[in-house]
Amino acid sequence: MKKATLKTLREKRGLTQEEVSKITGKSVTYISMLETGRRNPSDATKKKLAKVYNCNIFDIFLALGLTESYKKKGDD
Repeated sequence: MKKATLKTLREKRGLTQEEVSKITGKSVTYISMLETGRRNPSDATKKKLAKVYNCNIFDIFLALGLTESYKKKGDD
């Protein structure tokens, strides 16, 4: 099974980058940069994306490839 990315999460919901932009209040350019890994979202944006994509926040961490840093924080 292919790893989920922000793009696949968005497409699974049938949304365009423009629609995600309007819902989150972030620019289309920023959404594109998140999807291509050129930017990392704040925790608040991760929460918004999880709500928009109807998934839990850990799915967002997985899609961003941030699970190792997330696990380390949780292991303290």
